[in-house]
Amino acid sequence: MLKKILTAVIALSISSIVYAEIDFDSGKSFSLKNEMTKIKISPRMNRERKADTTKEWTIMIYVNAKNDLEKYGLKDVNEMEMIGSSDRINVVVELGRMDGYDSSEGDWTGSRRYLIQKDDSTSTITSPVLADLGKVDMGDWKHLVDFGVWAKTKYPAKKYMLIVWNHGNGWTKSLKSIVNKGISYDFETNNHFTTPQLGMALKEIGRLDIYASDACLMQIFSVSYEIKDDITYVVGSPETEPGDGYTYNTMLKPIISNPEITPYRAAKVLVDAYSDHYQSIDKASTQSFIRTSSFEKLLILLDDWAYAATQSKEKALIKKSVYKAQKYAVPDNKDLYHFLSLVTAETMNADVKEKGKALMNYIERHLVVYSRYTNSSGNWWSGPVDYSNSHGLAVYLPKVSYNSNYDELKIAQQSYWDEFIKWYLVSLSAD
Repeated sequence: MLKKILTAVIALSISSIVYAEIDFDSGKSFSLKNEMTKIKISPRMNRERKADTTKEWTIMIYVNAKNDLEKYGLKDVNEMEMIGSSDRINVVVELGRMDGYDSSEGDWTGSRRYLIQKDDSTSTITSPVLADLGKVDMGDWKHLVDFGVWAKTKYPAKKYMLIVWNHGNGWTKSLKSIVNKGISYDFETNNHFTTPQLGMALKEIGRLDIYASDACLMQIFSVSYEIKDDITYVVGSPETEPGDGYTYNTMLKPIISNPEITPYRAAKVLVDAYSDHYQSIDKASTQSFIRTSSFEKLLILLDDWAYAATQSKEKALIKKSVYKAQKYAVPDNKDLYHFLSLVTAETMNADVKEKGKALMNYIERHLVVYSRYTNSSGNWWSGPVDYSNSHGLAVYLPKVSYNSNYDELKIAQQSYWDEFIKWYLVSLSAD
């Protein structure tokens, strides 16, 4: 009988996935009652345990509309309210406004934080104001940190997405203000985040499953490499975005409908919602998402290729390919994959060709997870726009001169890419 009792206790311990410190070998008299009191029951096995109330996602959207995009910021928050948060997903927004651009919705100014709730109005924001911050500098990267940490603390979740909404300029703004690189331009303070500051902000906010830029020109190697350590997937556009930017109702609906959606699938939803919208209205666009864990090997392959190219004595081919590669609104931003394909197709150097193919294969299969473009048939004031050679990631490839501010970026400090650029920009007579 004792054997049966011991067997039952052991079976109970295993089936309940519990930890029991029962001493069978001490020689002391055995008491089932005493031994059962020693068993540590896992909280998961407690029938009276509370349900897990942690939500699946917290989606944080930093809408810096303190600039000439103000009307689009108000429009986008109203789009978010077409869907709203749910019992499984938080949609949290900070919206900033200033005088001089849009007077709708009471023409209030300052910065407010909201938990987005579904409503039936597409012209009035009705979600509860969680905090009215007054006048703040939304171009200060530390304020982005404040928003992100606040949102993650107040609305904890299993997965996090952060979208920064504003003007974006990759790592450079224009030829007239070549140092003015970054995102989140606050016209009231004349401040913005530089590329290194965006990296610092995301590091302080902590791990994110998805970071997305609802802004122009941000899906460029120099930006995504700067922020790679704290993000799983980076979503953005290599090209400028139309004024509508993201369509938040069509973006949020599939995520709210499937709260357990994986970060991979959610990132794809962002790309598809954006591209489907602009395809439906015949506007050209680009959007992609990349896997940051692929950067380590990518850099090895890129450095190997770039070094081989500098040893090939084919500078003329490299420069021709720079000129012919798919370009974007900032002329020195080129599609990395297309550039490599042009060189690989014409090089007579076996090493450059082999390493070019390996690099292109890795970009296509591992780094750029999903990329879409839409073309435009054009109109009477502009011709057709074709992004068929856009493969999801731009790179700095200047045609005329090197901007020394590029040296401040991690990609220049940790790769051979800046040396490669400086090499091909030197006069051909130096070969």
